[in-house]
Amino acid sequence: MTVNMTKGQAISLQKNDGGSLTAVRMGLGWQAAPRRGLFGSRTREIDLDASAVLFADKQPVDVVFFRHLVSDDGSVRHTGDNLVGGVGQGGDDEAILVDLARVPVHIDQIVFTVNSFTGQTFQEVQNAFCRLVDETNGQELARYTLAGGGAYTAQIMAKVHRTGANWTMTALGTPANGRTFQDLMPAILPHL
Repeated sequence: MTVNMTKGQAISLQKNDGGSLTAVRMGLGWQAAPRRGLFGSRTREIDLDASAVLFADKQPVDVVFFRHLVSDDGSVRHTGDNLVGGVGQGGDDEAILVDLARVPVHIDQIVFTVNSFTGQTFQEVQNAFCRLVDETNGQELARYTLAGGGAYTAQIMAKVHRTGANWTMTALGTPANGRTFQDLMPAILPHL
């Protein structure tokens, strides 16, 4: 059963049977919003990019994004860059896979961001979401709708973080400005 998350809500990544999830996928989907013009409405392609920043004791130690598809330890993997979006309300346009069992013990948080590398704002995006899927069986666990309409170029989507021996996901949904994950670091740090 999917949990429709609200900003700031956290869910445990424990299974109902008491076991822990071992592998999850953070999916991102979006569509270009139609724009009204002199000759009717039209859409423009929107290139959003998902990234995952791995932290150890509030210090960034690795990142996975379209130019670095696999974390140095191999536990986090980006499935590839989508330059146009368009799946929107259904499947994922970009995805980041996290093998929770392989994440090194010193990594205590993984923050997921989305940004427009080309500088387009969320005013040009509709039906944007992030979702967490149990990668072992394909079951969607949680979905967070990314608020659109803002004059910002990025959002700090969500984070997964260790709570003892288990992991928790928190929906963040914080608007930010930046074309790369590096630009977003000042907006990420308050959420650690």
